[in-house]
Parts: sequence; structure tokens; C-alpha cells
Amino acid sequence: MIKRTLAQVQQMVGGNGLEVRYNEVFIQGVSIDSRRIEQGNLYIPIQGERFDGHTFTAGAINNGAAAVLWQRDVANPPTDVPVIYVDDTLVALQKLSQSYRNELDVKVIGITGSNGKTSAKDILTGLLATTFKVQKTEGNYNNHIGMPLTILRLEEDTEMAVLEMGMSGFGEISFLSNLARPDAAIITNIGESHLMELGSRDGIAQAKLEITEGLQGGIFVYNGDEPLLTNRVSTMTINGKLVTFGERATNDYYPLHIDMRADGTAFRMNRADETFFLKALGKHNVYNALACMAVAAFFGVPWERMQQGLAKLQLTGMRMEVTKKENGLTIINDAYNASPTSMRAALAFCKELSGYRKKVLVLGDMLELGDYEEQFHYEVGQEIDLQTADFVFTYGTLGAQIARGAAENIGKERVKQYDDKRMLAESLKQVLTGDDIVLLKASRGIKLEEVLNYL
Repeated sequence: MIKRTLAQVQQMVGGNGLEVRYNEVFIQGVSIDSRRIEQGNLYIPIQGERFDGHTFTAGAINNGAAAVLWQRDVANPPTDVPVIYVDDTLVALQKLSQSYRNELDVKVIGITGSNGKTSAKDILTGLLATTFKVQKTEGNYNNHIGMPLTILRLEEDTEMAVLEMGMSGFGEISFLSNLARPDAAIITNIGESHLMELGSRDGIAQAKLEITEGLQGGIFVYNGDEPLLTNRVSTMTINGKLVTFGERATNDYYPLHIDMRADGTAFRMNRADETFFLKALGKHNVYNALACMAVAAFFGVPWERMQQGLAKLQLTGMRMEVTKKENGLTIINDAYNASPTSMRAALAFCKELSGYRKKVLVLGDMLELGDYEEQFHYEVGQEIDLQTADFVFTYGTLGAQIARGAAENIGKERVKQYDDKRMLAESLKQVLTGDDIVLLKASRGIKLEEVLNYL
């Protein structure tokens, strides 16, 4: 984490007002949450629409804050702790992280995409960690506040930083990219998330490609099967080597064979003789792995070490997370997020599964899809056939449209729709036996994993 004197911090944030007697006081790490202060932290109070972190400063000091940034237009600064005054505490946080990043001898990899960016972050971290000291974005710290905090948590001797970059509108990834100055960048795919804000998938592609704006001449890896990316990239000047990945043999990285198993996925790819085993389910994760392997190879990680990294991989929770019950029931919890693209990937995965008595889908609403949300849900339902699932349970108002589409293919008697998770779970119990498999998928806001609490 950042360790600097207050004199250095004041210069890095463009602040003033620090009393000279505090110049050589050291801070270790920063926090914007007064409840999570660690001894020696710099407390940075952030203002939001419904809160003002300045009001919690006393608690931060009591919990061990060594110093405080203070916004000049806020009254009553503390008198019992060193204070640095700034025009805007959020901007100061961002300036501090940018200055710190520029002082570090670290390679930064930025990852974005409509789906799969967190899984790709986990995969790439596993690959690079076989050779380098690596830190990554923790949780969902991937926006204009979270990413600066992630950078400020980097150790001085960290060699690789894997940063997830999220967005909901134009300009947001541009800001993050120029702040982080990545040496490599990945776009996993273009889906439908944030259609409400960006208007179209083409708009989403435009926003995601902002990740190249801060690229420092390293490598840019993107999905070569997506024309919305390939067409735009062909007209752009990008400061880095261009590498594509995907299903088609026209890509620089593509799979030769994929073998899906209950505990993961084995695959071979065109660049290596080895067979790789990925402790993650679904073809879409193979494509994520290929993108990450391209970056790892660029930084000199050999294929044998990549084999080791993939085999030890642990993905962030609720992303194709497998649980085996004593009676042989297999539950796959993929309820962290959902869009039509990722929902179809989950359906394709289920369709290729074999060796189970029954395959059961539990699907919920996909959020932030704009004016055509009902149509998107209905079309997903229409893609479900008896090879994909024996039964479909849906939850939520939009989930009802999935049920309507699915019923047309597999029959109304195999499709059940609910607005109550407990009732859904009780009905699900009546269907499930040993040696079945259940997959749960919905947007994060639906909290579909709560169904598991009733099973």
C-alpha cells in the first residue's frame, strides 16, 4: 500500500495548509470508510448525494487515522490530527492514485467487457502469479472511486497489477484508462448491459474501446468474433500490438478442442502443444482464458506455467460456482450477473452437458436492458429446448417472459414462473432428485442465490 510522508501526499494531491510540523509524518494506506480505518491510514472523506464523509471524521480519527484530507468548502475541520486541504476530496483521491501509479515500477493490465471481465481478471491473475508478484482489483472496486483505491493498495514491489474497469456511460473507461495507463488491455466481449445508458450495442463497443486511450504501447487483446469491435478497431490508431481471440480460426488465439467436464474444462489451442485444464465451466470461460493467455505470453509466461495457473484457478464467487450435494445433486450458482449474451452462454453450456438424470434451469430477471427488455427475455426463453433443460423455473416480472418463450419449446408443464423465492424453492424440491443438475442465473440485483437458502 502507499507509504508516503504528508509533505509528499500534499504535493501529490495538489493540496496545501499542512502544518510544517507534520511534514515528515508517514501515512500507510488510505480509506474512505471511517469504520474500516487501519492504524496509520489517511482518511479521505468523500461526498455523495446522500452522505458526506466529513461528518464521520471523528470516528476515523478514533479508529486510528493518521491524517485527513479536507475539502475547503466544508466547515469545522478537525484540530487534533494533521489536515491537508483540497478543492475536492474525490479528485484528490484520484490524483493521489495517479501519482502513486506513476511512481511504481509496475505493469498494469486493464480489463473490461460486458460479461466476463471479473472471471478474466481472476484467470489472468492466476496465470501471471506463476511468474510475477501480482495484485488485482478486489470485489467490485472497478469505478472512478474503487480503481484509485485499488491502485493505492498496490505494494511497492508489485510487478503486475490486474485492474478491472467498469462503466455505465461514455467517458468513464476513458478516465480510468488515462489514470491507470495500462501496458496491456483486454475487451472480453460486447453484450447488452447498459443499453439504457448507451442506446445500442455499437454504443457499448464505442465505450469499451475507450480502454485503449491510456494504453502505453503494450498489447491490446479483443474479441475477434465481434464485428462491432473489429470494424471500429480497423479505423482506430491504437498505441499497442493488436491481438484477437475467439472461436474462429481467423483469430490469433482460438481453441482446437474443448472438453467440458463436471469439475472444469479441458482445451487445446492453436499456439501450444499442451492440453490445458481450466477450473471453470463453459466455453465462454475458455475464450476468457485465451485472451488472458495472450497477455501472459506477451509478458513471457511459458505455456507450462500457464497450465499450472489455470489448474489452480479459483473464480470469484457466484460465477459458475459448483456445489455437490451428498445425494449427487449438482448446483451451479452463476447468479452474480446476467445479460442476454451471458444467459445464452449458460444455456449453451447446459445443452452440452450429459450424464445427469435431469437438467433444471432457475432463471431470473436481467436488468438494465432498456426499452426492449421484455423482448430480450422472451428470446432467451425461446432458445431453451429439451436438450438444454428438462425443467425451467423463472423468478421475477421479466423472468415471466423467459417462461413464456421456454413454454413454447418444452411445454407449459415443464415451465414454472414465480414471484416468491421460497415458493420457487419449495416447488423446485418436488422436481429434484439425486444426480440432477441445477443452474441459477440472473442479474445481481435479483439476488437469485437466496433460493438456495430454502433448499
